[in-house]
Amino acid sequence: MSQNGLGPSGHPAVSRTPSLLGIETSCDETAAAALSLQGRVLSNVVASQHEVHGRFGGVVPELASRKHVETIEEVTHAALELAGLAWADVQVIAVTRGPGLAGALVVGVSFGKALAYALGVPCIGVHHLEGHIASAWLEEPDFVTPCIALVVSGGHTHLYLIHERGEYELLGRTLDDAAGEAFDKGAKMLGLPYPGGPALDRLAQSGDPSVVRFPRPYLNREGFHFSFSGLKTALLYYLRDQQRQGKALPALAHVAAGYQEAIVDVLVEKSFRAVRRCHVSGLAVVGGVSANSRLRAVLRSRSEKEGVRLALPRVDFCTDNAAMIALAGWWAHHRQRWSSWDVDAQPSLGLESVPPGQRSGVRN
Repeated sequence: MSQNGLGPSGHPAVSRTPSLLGIETSCDETAAAALSLQGRVLSNVVASQHEVHGRFGGVVPELASRKHVETIEEVTHAALELAGLAWADVQVIAVTRGPGLAGALVVGVSFGKALAYALGVPCIGVHHLEGHIASAWLEEPDFVTPCIALVVSGGHTHLYLIHERGEYELLGRTLDDAAGEAFDKGAKMLGLPYPGGPALDRLAQSGDPSVVRFPRPYLNREGFHFSFSGLKTALLYYLRDQQRQGKALPALAHVAAGYQEAIVDVLVEKSFRAVRRCHVSGLAVVGGVSANSRLRAVLRSRSEKEGVRLALPRVDFCTDNAAMIALAGWWAHHRQRWSSWDVDAQPSLGLESVPPGQRSGVRN
């Protein structure tokens, strides 16, 4: 990467739009995004690795890390090109530092720190879940707080009370498997291709969820925790018993629809229960699973019926992306909460409750 004052196209770097550069490499997407210092998304580039991992039926960490190394510079240049920016325009770097795959995170954090050092600008380490939460404000900067936020993805199912941006109170989380993992493992049992969650969603669209009914785990328990391991087991036993008894399976679309409906029912009911208990008027649903078409439809219908304002990012802001990391970094930048140069990748970084006036993942 050039350090001679040239822009990404090789032209002299003339500062025009002071911007923040976001970088995301927590799993198998290499992403970079540019955000103006007024909070407007200027570009958002994501390079997927689905072709790399598809033949293995899941993400292979070592392959993901290698692909990030090969792709990160190209993706960063593309983000600057699309935004019409030069290196001199970059005033802040924000990069995901955890949680995620260790090797993948190291690539992004090392690259982001090196860029920040070379450019002489601050670096901000961002919590991946905080990035997902921030995605609710990418298209709705006036979205209400306090609100409830459901973060639902392949690795996380967390329910937060957001007092204000940057102040979170954890209400509940999955006690075992995340909803996204339940989708992916269920898809694998049904013989669907990788990535399993979207494949199951597509199949379920032509099915009837009332044909095969699965349990709704933890739906009737007090509190806001989730559990999806039992649901996966229920699908496994259902498929096994049908085969043992020599029964013809209903159309796979019906099985997929029934399984999906069980997950959606739990996520929606718990979220709106939290809205009522916490006496708030807004609900944000973010993370990769929030791209599920059935979940989106039920959330929209329920929020309209109950008069709750819903923040549901567009699909490319639901899955892992750097625009959300950039916005979370922008919040930290405005509070002058920059990371020190020894910030490192933290694969198991938690985001529990953050009291007023503090933030997780960044330090003065």
